[in-house]
Amino acid sequence: MDEIDKLIEVVRKLRDPNSGCPWDIKQTSKSIAKYTIEEAYEVVDAIENGDNDDLCEELGDLLLQVVFHSLIAEEIGDFDFNDVARNNAEKMIRRHPHVFNEDLKKSKISIDRMKINWESIKEEERKKLNDNSALAGVAKALPSLKRAEKLGKRAGAAGFDWQNFKGARNKIEEEILELDEAISEMSHKQMEEELGDLLFSVVNLARHLAIDPEKALSISSKKFEKRFRNMEEKIIENGKDINKMDTVDLEDLWQQSKKLIG
Repeated sequence: MDEIDKLIEVVRKLRDPNSGCPWDIKQTSKSIAKYTIEEAYEVVDAIENGDNDDLCEELGDLLLQVVFHSLIAEEIGDFDFNDVARNNAEKMIRRHPHVFNEDLKKSKISIDRMKINWESIKEEERKKLNDNSALAGVAKALPSLKRAEKLGKRAGAAGFDWQNFKGARNKIEEEILELDEAISEMSHKQMEEELGDLLFSVVNLARHLAIDPEKALSISSKKFEKRFRNMEEKIIENGKDINKMDTVDLEDLWQQSKKLIG
């Protein structure tokens, strides 16, 4: 028995209705979907932290989710783990003709050509979804920033886009004015919609600048955390309580932290 078969057997025993784990037995793909997302993010955290031991463990946790979903599907006679693995292998072969097609291997096509071929093949695959929209197949469960980026990219590929980043940048100014108007009317629903439009426009600008908005926001969040923690340390060193300090002093400390951390 190889290691993947061992893992499949472990999960199968956990799901055994007579002798398995009560919690595992009652789970469905829908009930564990959130854990699949969490495990994927924990894999990314391990990669960003450069901790290979942690990465090995987190990849195992993510693989467990794949096996779990596969066994749930197998129990209802839908598909099994082998189907998942086989379908993915076939898809990778289909999407990489420059690797698996002997004639194309000899031609040594450029990376840009590979990207064009990749999107063309994916477009053919999307036609099987019975959805003729250019936006077909963009998962609704994606993180909002990533989904907005994909929607904008698909629409752009279909010809609905600005010619350059300036159009996307001007759209942000337009959305800010509309948000200001909603704020002046204090309409929560309208403010929510206009703020959403503004965020969507920022994502489109990031796309035109070839910036990953998720990564950019992650960098800013980490930077904010470092600066804020530094500010907290200074406040504690001075024997003060951050909740009792005025905004002027807090802003001064914040600017000091910005100069120190960058």
